[in-house]
Amino acid sequence: MHENISNSGGDAEGALSARLVVILGGARSGKSTFAERLALQSGRRVAYIATALASDDDMRDRIARHQAQRPTVWRTIEEPLQLATTVQEAALHADVILLDCVTIWLSNWLFMQGDGAAIQDDAVSAQHYDSALQEISRLLAVIASWDAQKTLLLVSNEVGLGIVPSYASGRIYRDILGLVNQRLAAAASQVYLMVAGLGVDIKRLHNEATI
Repeated sequence: MHENISNSGGDAEGALSARLVVILGGARSGKSTFAERLALQSGRRVAYIATALASDDDMRDRIARHQAQRPTVWRTIEEPLQLATTVQEAALHADVILLDCVTIWLSNWLFMQGDGAAIQDDAVSAQHYDSALQEISRLLAVIASWDAQKTLLLVSNEVGLGIVPSYASGRIYRDILGLVNQRLAAAASQVYLMVAGLGVDIKRLHNEATI
């Protein structure tokens, strides 16, 4: 019952006046570099929303490397959970907002839901699906309120091409992220799939299926 998302979410998701660009790919596929290049080439004011938490030494190193690569004139906002309100705040100061990334946001969000063992309960799992997609709907409603001069670049991972996770929380995470990506892609003007550092605009190549 969670698979049909193309027509869900109301008018805010169907007719965005601002531009939404989604950049998808696997680990180390060049997603962040590609998104940063698009933002830099725009020549406009940029705000960077970072969802990562410095939870260990490796993540702290990753965050530091990303920070060093970004132009110092970009406004950086660190927010692990509140996508819609943070994107709205960023739009007050910038014309291009780069959110990196949805994947880590969802991980943070699921962690905040509480007892990991409860995620195996069907009713609890359904609540996770619905609550996460509601946050995405709020995000898309914010974008729909912008004028056409605003652009949101969203980075997210494609995690559905590997093996099925052996634990319930991993499967729920994979499934929710897949639905989130579908909803974002349906609303986006451009969707890039990153392969070995190369971006392919798969929305431009997409044709509606017929029989």
